[in-house]
Amino acid sequence: MKIVILGGGVIGVTSAWYLAQAGHEVVVVDRQAGVAQETSFANAGEISPGYASPWAAPGIPAKALRWLFMRHAPLILRPNVDMAMLRWIVAMLGNCNARDYRINKGRMVRLAEYSRDRLIALRAETGIAYDERSRGTLQLFREQKQLDGIAKDIEVLRADNVPFEVLDRAGCLAAEPGLAASGSPIVGGLRLPNDETGDCFKFTNALADMARARGVQFLLGRNIQALATGAGRIRHVVTDHGMVSGDAYLVAMGSFSPLLVAPLGLRLPVYPVKGYSITVPIVQPDAAPVSTLLDESYKVAITRLGDRIRVGGMAELSGYTNDLPQARRDTLDHSVNTLFPGAGDLSRATFWSGLRPMTPDSTPVVGATTIDNLFLNTGHGTLGWTMACGSGRVIADIISGARPDIETADLALSRYRH
Repeated sequence: MKIVILGGGVIGVTSAWYLAQAGHEVVVVDRQAGVAQETSFANAGEISPGYASPWAAPGIPAKALRWLFMRHAPLILRPNVDMAMLRWIVAMLGNCNARDYRINKGRMVRLAEYSRDRLIALRAETGIAYDERSRGTLQLFREQKQLDGIAKDIEVLRADNVPFEVLDRAGCLAAEPGLAASGSPIVGGLRLPNDETGDCFKFTNALADMARARGVQFLLGRNIQALATGAGRIRHVVTDHGMVSGDAYLVAMGSFSPLLVAPLGLRLPVYPVKGYSITVPIVQPDAAPVSTLLDESYKVAITRLGDRIRVGGMAELSGYTNDLPQARRDTLDHSVNTLFPGAGDLSRATFWSGLRPMTPDSTPVVGATTIDNLFLNTGHGTLGWTMACGSGRVIADIISGARPDIETADLALSRYRH
């Protein structure tokens, strides 16, 4: 079959790779001049299956109210509220209970663990390089109540046989020696030794080059305007450079996916949750992080990528905006400078923002739709990099009519009908 993929981020490109591997003719369409130019460009860099946790959790509504008034707030709500945002918030709050948290986390970990395995296999098969490291992830707690609150996460990790370590301060410093220079309180941490790190932008570009060598066509610099239908099927894609047609169509446009499919009568509950990052050149390698550290107080990830430190995080509900307020950068600067002082040159850091496509239950939408030749691979939120290879392989199997290696029925858009 000829498969047309709409979106050239890490999700679209991994999907293209696995579809080409399955023997299909593949075309990728994107509005940017290159791949991974939007949300995949400068994310936090961690590949953390064990930390695949829903944002919707018991206690989050009360925490969210407190966060709104913090100076370095992990959650920001801008005043330009729209109906899509309100619907998303209401649906997310509806998932903030123990039962839904267990269900959502379980399926997220299932996909994320599978994705990591596929990434390892891909790396072994191709030798792809992207500043990768396999040194684990440390979730750092500055307050005792944070450490005391990890019981529900440990329960799910144990159920899914995910290795973990609960560390005291000394254990945290052993895992990340650069923390020895920090003057911040460190009461302990939760470490997942099997997690990895890597540069999503480098990975996506390298994989796109390999996909081209296998015949995948990339139509870049083309604005996708609409999906034309007829007889209950997608007939072609309308772009500002003409039509693109195929036998099947895969929407992998991140936060912009719901805007494309809404005229078809499909309500896709994905909303842009804006995140920020800085990329800091390392000036003291021994003072820099070894792998990824998650600063629980500010919901910020600090990752070593080659000779750089990537600091990313925060969740801002502000619609489709890409501005760069200084207050957001101040939070990122504060987190890395209090934990790894002097490790990087903040005066030379680059500042970036991206729109994460979030669902109310934090689980991506991967699978078929009610239109028989239209498929979705979107809604991965903060875990697009973590879940990319698994999602790409799963959707390739579904489109090919093959049985995926993992359960996928609860990943499809149809789960919102129940």
